[in-house]
Amino acid sequence: MTPKTKILLVEDDPNLSAVLSDYLEMLEYSTTQASDGEEGLVKFRQDNFDLCILDVMLPKRDGFSLAKDIRELNEQVPVVFLTARGQNDDRIAGFRVGCDDYITKPFSSEELALRIEAILKRCMNRTMRPQNSIFDIGRYRFDAVNLLLVFNNEEQKLTPKEAALLKLLCAYKNNLLPRDFALKEIWGDSDYFIGRSMDVFIARLRKYLSHDPSVIIQNVHGSGFKLEVKE
Repeated sequence: MTPKTKILLVEDDPNLSAVLSDYLEMLEYSTTQASDGEEGLVKFRQDNFDLCILDVMLPKRDGFSLAKDIRELNEQVPVVFLTARGQNDDRIAGFRVGCDDYITKPFSSEELALRIEAILKRCMNRTMRPQNSIFDIGRYRFDAVNLLLVFNNEEQKLTPKEAALLKLLCAYKNNLLPRDFALKEIWGDSDYFIGRSMDVFIARLRKYLSHDPSVIIQNVHGSGFKLEVKE
């Protein structure tokens, strides 16, 4: 018997939490509920979850803070934010802390189900791909399996999305990596807000690679990025 996918649902509205939990259970997901950020972190530490659904506005510890703590414990688990807000800054902040998707209330249960299915499928595909990738980037060595960028024996730990983006850039080394392709491959979508998030990740990678002047990530306006390595 295949074990059920485990979902942590952290929502302070008891009615919405109950409705969502019942719906997810109907879809044969195993759902654990928490009503505030501190309880959510306790529940996360007690089990191995396949997905976290976090309300942004939570008592005691907001969703962004909770997501950061979750990421410190598990860099791989996908995170979806729920919010009643529509401000652009909130969406960008969510992607900056490493969320995989962002749903604004009100939303339909069918939309949530489809997004969960897409995220889990995307994560499964990434897990099943060959991960024995070591790349030489100028004077750097990039270990895509262990999420490490090494320069002169000094290690820089990368997040999963940083590593996935750098791996794509390496695969297209000295060639154009199309922006939309990178967004859909790593984030599963290519809307404006996710694009802004990717720009943040590109800026981080530029900083990590700045010790070797022969390595440059060029921004090709309107098209994408190019990892240029002068041999």
